[in-house]
Amino acid sequence: MSTTYRAFEATGVHNLRLVERELADPAPGHVRLRVETCGVCHSDVLAVEGLRADPSSPIVPGHEIVGVIDAVGPGVTAWHPGDRVGVGFLNGHCGECEPCRRGDFVNCLDQGQTGTNVDGGYAEVTYARASGLVRIPDGMPAAEAAPLLCAGLTTFSALQQDSVRAGSLVAVQGIGGLGHLALQYARSLGYRVAAVARGKDKEPLARELGAHEYIDSSETDPGTALAGLGGASLVVATASSGASMNPLLRGLAPGGKLVVVGAAPDPLSVNTADLIFGTRSIVGSLTGSSIENEDNLGFSLAHGIHPSIETMPFERAMDAYERMLSGKARFRVVLDVTA
Repeated sequence: MSTTYRAFEATGVHNLRLVERELADPAPGHVRLRVETCGVCHSDVLAVEGLRADPSSPIVPGHEIVGVIDAVGPGVTAWHPGDRVGVGFLNGHCGECEPCRRGDFVNCLDQGQTGTNVDGGYAEVTYARASGLVRIPDGMPAAEAAPLLCAGLTTFSALQQDSVRAGSLVAVQGIGGLGHLALQYARSLGYRVAAVARGKDKEPLARELGAHEYIDSSETDPGTALAGLGGASLVVATASSGASMNPLLRGLAPGGKLVVVGAAPDPLSVNTADLIFGTRSIVGSLTGSSIENEDNLGFSLAHGIHPSIETMPFERAMDAYERMLSGKARFRVVLDVTA
C-alpha cells in the first residue's frame, strides 16, 4: 500500500498545485477515508481565491466528499474501515461547546469547515471528525451523492425552516446548482411551487424540475407576481445577488419568511414597512448536521431527487473549478477521484 497520496493545494489567489503528501494515522475521534468523488461548489472560492485568514497556508479545497473509510482513530467506535461515508461543509461538531450542549450542532464553536480551514476532498485521501460523517445509502451513486451533501442539504434544510403546510405556495429563486435541487425538494414536500428566474428559456426546465408556476424576473417584478398568486409562505433565495432578492420580500404572505442561502457580494435592501406590515421575516440558513444530512440523502433516494452533474477526472481539478466559476456548468461539477 502506498504511503503517499495526491492532493491539490490552494495557496495565494487562484492557484491550485498538485502535490504528494504523506499518509498519516487519523487523530483521536477522526477517520481517514479514500475519496471517490468530490463536488465542486461555489464556496470553494474561499480557499482558491484566498478569502481566508492566511492565504499563504496550503489548504485542500472541496466539501462535497464521498469515500470509504480505511482507518479510524482512537475513540471512534461507531465507524469502521470499509464504511461508505460522506463529508459536507461542516467537518464535525465538538459536542462540548454551549451550542452543542443545547443540540445546535450546526453552530458548534469548534467545528472545522471542510476545504476552507481543514483539508477537503480535492485529494485521494482526506480526514474528518467522526461526528461529521454521513452514511451513504445503498443504491446511491457516489457522483450523485456528492452534491447532495452540500447543495442538497442546504436547500432541503432551508425548505424546512418553518412549519409550512403542504399545499402552501413556496417559491425558489434561481435555477442553478442550489435552485435545481430546491425545486425538486419543494415539489416532493407537497408544496405548490413557484420558480423565479431570468428569461423565458428557463421555464421548461423549471416545470420539469417540479415548478407549478414560473415567474420571469426579467419581464415582471417577482414580488408583485408572487403576491398575485396569493403570496408565498416561504421563499428560498439561491441567487448570488442581494439586489435580485430585494423584491421578493413583497411577495411573501402574512407571516411569510425569506430564507437566504445564496451568498452574495452585495447587500439586501429592505423597506421596513414590508417587514412590519404582514410580520414578515428574513433569515439565513447554513446547511445542517450530519444526521440531518442522512435524512436528506434518504429523502432524495426515496423521492427520486437527482442533481444534474458533469463529472471530470481528479487530475483536471483546476479545469473543474474554472467550469464551476464560469457559470456554464449544468449544474454541478463533480471530480471523479477513482477514474
